[in-house]
Amino acid sequence: MLTALVDYDSGNLHSAQKAFERMAQEVGDGEITVTSDPDVVARADRIVLPGDGAFPACRNALMRDRAGLYDAIEDAVNSKAKPFLGICVGMQMMASWGREYTDTKGFDWIGGEIVKITPDSPTLKVPHMGWNDLVLDGTHPVLEGVSTGDHAYFVHSYHFRTTDPAHRLAHVDYAGDITAIVARDTMIGMQFHPEKSQKTGLRMIANFLKWTP
Repeated sequence: MLTALVDYDSGNLHSAQKAFERMAQEVGDGEITVTSDPDVVARADRIVLPGDGAFPACRNALMRDRAGLYDAIEDAVNSKAKPFLGICVGMQMMASWGREYTDTKGFDWIGGEIVKITPDSPTLKVPHMGWNDLVLDGTHPVLEGVSTGDHAYFVHSYHFRTTDPAHRLAHVDYAGDITAIVARDTMIGMQFHPEKSQKTGLRMIANFLKWTP
């Protein structure tokens, strides 16, 4: 089984690659490759899309500046139903719209929009940075062994407001609800960085690598 970590110059891939390689070795489930080649993405059995930075820049880097790369991802996920994991801005781009700086169309895989975090308390700063406790709103094979109260590591100023509450699998409290995990069909997205979330994140990575929808 081949898992492709998509490289489009919009994510810190080193730590993600190490975490995925470690868990692939532990679960005995295949090869991890970092790639910007659409043909490799098309051949992959699973696809991981990371992302750091602003929504419009990440979206343009993937959909405008890398010929054929988004098309290969979209075909694999929506036509061939291959498992997909979006991380941070990679998760946000699954939305219909991003509202960061300017209105920007997303993939429209999961209905909703990416909006600025507005905590109810003035003592809480934006970006939302550091550890927070997950609150599970649903079940999913990738969440096997994960419980409400488990910690995940966040660095972000915007979050996913889903149109359908059923697509939100987890949130955190930051003087208001902040979406942490979204999912639909064979796709799942995490606002936090599982590769930096120690035991909880590694468990989810292992579960993703074993997931056979």
